[in-house]
Amino acid sequence: MHVFVTGGTGQTGPAVVAELIAAGHAVTGLARSDAAAARLKSLGATPHRGSLDDLDALRSGAEAADAVLHMAYGGDFSDLDDMMRRDRTAIETLGRPLEHSGKPLIVTSGTLVMPAGRESTEKDEPDATGIAAFRIAGERACLDFAARGVRAGVVRLAPTVHGPDDHGFIPMLIATARKTGVSAYVGDGANRWPAVHRLDAAVLFRLAVEKAPAGSVLHGAAESGVTLKSIAEVIARGLDVPTVSLTPDEAATHFVSPFMAIAYGFDGPVSSSRTQELLGWSPVHPTLLDDLEHGDYLATPTT
Repeated sequence: MHVFVTGGTGQTGPAVVAELIAAGHAVTGLARSDAAAARLKSLGATPHRGSLDDLDALRSGAEAADAVLHMAYGGDFSDLDDMMRRDRTAIETLGRPLEHSGKPLIVTSGTLVMPAGRESTEKDEPDATGIAAFRIAGERACLDFAARGVRAGVVRLAPTVHGPDDHGFIPMLIATARKTGVSAYVGDGANRWPAVHRLDAAVLFRLAVEKAPAGSVLHGAAESGVTLKSIAEVIARGLDVPTVSLTPDEAATHFVSPFMAIAYGFDGPVSSSRTQELLGWSPVHPTLLDDLEHGDYLATPTT
């Protein structure tokens, strides 16, 4: 297939592009800069210049493709309504050229959309008042195309997609521990985060493009829930600092933002059993704690 990809140069995107190409697919990637275009070329993909706000570029990219994989998400987190609008508009623009074609449209969301406090499955409804409710509009915009002849599906990624050169939530947690001299968690630290290795996530995206049925909701989580206390303890050992429990009020000023304090205290385990059974997805790469122990996370920063 010829796959049009947005977000191909983000944290997870290069692994996904490489996985698609290794499986024999041709990839065209949206590139909003010369650096992004060069990165896509280095991966063996064809750059398509434009941005998420360039609807003509999105439309023409989708029209020329056999499949669309939308991983990009951007904007100002101080204006969540605008972020939702931009994402929904991009998805609608990407999906319209695929109507009545049976072609796949795979869109990225996150497992943080799910209700807190229990292990959610792919069949459960997202929490419209939750921490990541701003991602729900994009999910619905995508899944609406399933009734319009598009093989539409959503991949909800775990909050930590780990692996070399990660620059997401876990490195932010480590940076805070380096800065403050303590490795912190909220409350008793028993709250759980799903996790998936970047290379396992890349395989899931490829399988979704190749064979996910229309209307599929997939969970990109190799581990259903890793406690934040266990993550903090590994970081503490690696940095030789103590662990400390924080109240929610203390966490709001300790971490990089009040939003991140809420996120680090969020209990959101999910199951990916249905995803694994549906697509034959079998995660094989290191767990999050193994990656923390033996990967590049706790290496001394270079200047």
